Amino acid sequence: MEYLALALDFIRHIDVYLAQIVEAYGFWVYALISLIIFCEVGLVVTPFLPGDSMLFAIGALCATGAMDISIVLTAFPVAAVLGDNFNRFLGVKLGHKAFAKGTGRIFNKKNYDKTHNFFEKYGPKAVTICRFMPFFRTFVPFIAGMSGMRFKSFLPWSILGGTGWVCVCVCAGYFLGNIPFVKAHFELVIIFIVCISAIPAFVEWLKHKAPHRPKHSSSQK
Repeated sequence: MEYLALALDFIRHIDVYLAQIVEAYGFWVYALISLIIFCEVGLVVTPFLPGDSMLFAIGALCATGAMDISIVLTAFPVAAVLGDNFNRFLGVKLGHKAFAKGTGRIFNKKNYDKTHNFFEKYGPKAVTICRFMPFFRTFVPFIAGMSGMRFKSFLPWSILGGTGWVCVCVCAGYFLGNIPFVKAHFELVIIFIVCISAIPAFVEWLKHKAPHRPKHSSSQK
């Protein structure tokens, strides 16, 4: 429980923590955050890392001059794309073994079906769309690898998604993060971002929970 409380406190006050990290580690903070981004999308077991809210807070820090936005918009998309492609590689090599039992906390049939249906619905575009959806951005590349999506087909959508995701979140923080109202209520804004990010997954959950009504066919005479 102590670690959970610490993690929640970090998410709620991510702007304060990031400012302290930047002050303590200087240029090395770019490597650290690049590693976090890589792990969030590259390791299928870490979908809980705070990608959207962290990038928004980083954008706000860039606006104050605490971080260099040119480095942020160069290094972080690269980390996102590398993580994406590493995740796809893991799906190619380990995907079917990971889901063989189908009863694990992460590698279970429910998660597989949910992500596979999302991938089947949107096709290759899912690689880009999932970037803006927690859970899906971690699992879709893995399922893409399992499904045999080739590297040359995966890469363009990965670049588009990874670059778009970082730029949208960072620029939102850059232009909005230091507005007096937003700055005074930064904790609520972060919670709002987390909730907005979770909406697509919540909608999918509701769809699965909703009872399926049988279709009645009427015969014409």
